[in-house]
Amino acid sequence: MKVGLQPALNDANLDAAQPSSQRQLSISVSAIADTVDRSVPLNLCLILDHSGSMNGRPLDTVKKAAHRLVDRLSPGDRLSVIAFDHTAKVIVPNQPLEDPARIKKQIDRLHAEGGTAIDAGLKLGIDELAKAKKDTVSQAFLLTDGENEHGDNNRCLKLAQLAAEYKLTLNTLGFGDHWNQDVLEKIADAAGGTLAYIEHPEQAAEKFGLMFNRLSAVGLTNAYLLLSLMPKVRLAELKPIAQVAPEVIELPVQREGEQFVVRLGDLMKNAPRVILANLYVGQLPQGRQPVASLQVRYDNPADRREGLLSEVVPVDINVLTAYQPSANPQVQQHILALAKYRQTQLAEQKLQQGDRLGAATMLQTAAKTALQMGDKGAATVLQSSATQLQHGEELSEADRKKTRIVSKTVLQQ
Repeated sequence: MKVGLQPALNDANLDAAQPSSQRQLSISVSAIADTVDRSVPLNLCLILDHSGSMNGRPLDTVKKAAHRLVDRLSPGDRLSVIAFDHTAKVIVPNQPLEDPARIKKQIDRLHAEGGTAIDAGLKLGIDELAKAKKDTVSQAFLLTDGENEHGDNNRCLKLAQLAAEYKLTLNTLGFGDHWNQDVLEKIADAAGGTLAYIEHPEQAAEKFGLMFNRLSAVGLTNAYLLLSLMPKVRLAELKPIAQVAPEVIELPVQREGEQFVVRLGDLMKNAPRVILANLYVGQLPQGRQPVASLQVRYDNPADRREGLLSEVVPVDINVLTAYQPSANPQVQQHILALAKYRQTQLAEQKLQQGDRLGAATMLQTAAKTALQMGDKGAATVLQSSATQLQHGEELSEADRKKTRIVSKTVLQQ
């Protein structure tokens, strides 16, 4: 298994006469399998809400979805299951998959009761995952249908950051319409995972299955992008780097010496992580000039090796005295994806401030951006929400959740 690293600038040419020019650098990062690669054991933890609001069909469908995941695990994979209401407990300690029937029976014993304490479930889930994180792909699926009324939302974010430090990935699933999107999105973003919306109980198995497909496709773990910039090149000061695929996430940037370092988390074989860096390039002499170099630091659990380094990939730009743009349409798509997300985020902020018309205007702008990039499904959702606000209607919880989900891009199979 090795790293695939492909950079591209939105415009590969630069005007030699300009004192400063802005460029977007797209960086595609994936795991590339060799024919001799062996599969990596999975270390999966299910963190399941069984509070009173999950009573009846919701909890029944979640149990069935969990059964399907158990059936998809292979010998050598590991599983743990946490259940939480206003407290949390381990119902399946971290163990190799040796007796699936017994594990299913333990899951079936769950019944709905109590309130909701997400951080209590997260803490136990991280503890169980950490027991077998070495040489495995370690991820948690956290499902809840409610607000964290018996817990601490700030603690949830701190636990998600701790999970990332432990080389663990947290995915979140919001069930129904009454969960806190800010909390679940921040958990997933901070721990390199994804957020899914289960609007109706019958969608539970499908959403779990899509997440499991991504988990199964992971080839390399704990990846970091190392970005070195040449003299006269700098990162934008505000929101300099974001992930734009498979979901949009604003990424924090750290410095290690002269390098900028960005945590990517797990790398999949079938879906690259695409990063967009916002650069400012100063005046450069004519000819082909270097502007940056890229490298990835990662772990390969199949080979039981950590802290590996990919080859260094240079990024050059062609400086012209007679400037002609050389636009890259694929990078432009990435720019639009990020714009759609940020426009929708602004709309949400305006909505929270009580500015409905301002929110509607931003959602219309996001809908146009979605159409420009060919994302008709997102455009329909965004425009529908904008129209409701313009007509003086309230957005339902379901509408607000769908609006934000399509702005990040939805979970793909």
